[in-house]
Amino acid sequence: MSFTQKLIDGIVNFRKVDFETHKNLFQELKDGQKPHTLFIACSDSRIDPNMITGALPGELFIIRNVANIIPPYRETTEYVATTSAIEYAVQMLEVENIIVCGHSNCGGCSASLNASERLTALPHTKKWLELIEPVKNRVLKEFSADEPEAREWMMEQVNVVEQLRHLMSYPYIYDKVMSGQLIISGWHYMIETGEVFIYDRKAGEFRLANGV
Repeated sequence: MSFTQKLIDGIVNFRKVDFETHKNLFQELKDGQKPHTLFIACSDSRIDPNMITGALPGELFIIRNVANIIPPYRETTEYVATTSAIEYAVQMLEVENIIVCGHSNCGGCSASLNASERLTALPHTKKWLELIEPVKNRVLKEFSADEPEAREWMMEQVNVVEQLRHLMSYPYIYDKVMSGQLIISGWHYMIETGEVFIYDRKAGEFRLANGV
């Protein structure tokens, strides 16, 4: 069976099973959306925001890009694919939460951290990853090459924290967070274990959220 046929079969199965199961929900959603959360994740194919959170259609407004990056706020129209989606979710849809979700074995973080030569053939990706240069520099300073696993883990987590800081550079987000209308949080998802670690600002560390 080809991958194309597998996807077509999936469409048929969705219509027969999943759609029928949630038919009333889809009827409610036909006239508009009111998601409660903006979920910013990596484009990595192994990450499924709805599966991780158990959310139904209409609950999450999802932005995905390489290494779950949020460009710092600028008044100029730069990196508009991500910034316009953030603006729309917060200003138009009035989401109540923003989650930045990084993950283990992140290719974008690894490429930045290890200055991958492959990036020379990927000029747009290389330009995009320049946004996390400060994260890379901090991690390289604190962890030696003799600690590759710790260094990659830290790169992924510090990157999430850095993106939370970028979010707060958006005036309309800052105002809503300060007034209690919006909550922002950072997650680190472990692909191999299913564990999710959530950043604790007061402790300055990520803590396991879904341990058994």
